[in-house]
Amino acid sequence: MSDNPGAGDYSKSHITGVPADLSGPEAQRFKQTIPKFPEEAVYIYSFQQGRMIYAEGWEDVLGYKDEEINMFTIINSTTPEYAPFSNELNDRALMFLHRIKEDLEKYSFAIEVKKRHKEGHEVPLISRVGVFRAEAGRVVEIIGRSQISHSITFGKVMRCYVYGPEKSAFEDELKGTAFHYVGISKKEKEALALVAKGYSFKQIAHHYGVSQSAIEKRIIPLYKKFDVKSLPHLVSFAYQNHILP
Repeated sequence: MSDNPGAGDYSKSHITGVPADLSGPEAQRFKQTIPKFPEEAVYIYSFQQGRMIYAEGWEDVLGYKDEEINMFTIINSTTPEYAPFSNELNDRALMFLHRIKEDLEKYSFAIEVKKRHKEGHEVPLISRVGVFRAEAGRVVEIIGRSQISHSITFGKVMRCYVYGPEKSAFEDELKGTAFHYVGISKKEKEALALVAKGYSFKQIAHHYGVSQSAIEKRIIPLYKKFDVKSLPHLVSFAYQNHILP
């Protein structure tokens, strides 16, 4: 259960449950220009119009027809064990994007998550959300892509990846309360992979061109987060929960 009952409230307050009008010229243009891969579903949501303006592939992925899928359906289909993390992540990502004013269209984040199909079974997805269009330093439209991934092995740890010019600041934002729900960032995972290979914190710091204390700040907090008592215990936990291959 979430320690923050309001998780998701911020992002949900900025969206509606209005589906896309797929018969209009805008949706038809997107259909011709937006690429879609096998077992992938795509949406575009307009904050300006207060509705989804494009959707494709959702019946194959989650069982909903493209003309009926909407933002609340996508959010609420997240399985209970992933919902607190996913909701908090959405909130923090949108808060970050509302604060910055430049290069907005270069930002996105991805999460490995389970969704509930309309027929009831679970679907393993890699879902990525990014800024599709921005005007005058404000996010106007976002694009979401969810692709079925049969190779995902889920453990107790939820994985998230961020992209953008201020990647470190974006990642730090998402590492806040969201990562209380046992999430791990790409930087933490990369450092942990080198620990597992026997590298010292000093060697890892040299490898990434950062201070040793910066590496310690990536690794040491994982002890408490994953309830482990030592570095060997942490590495063992990482393998058991498929954080490391």
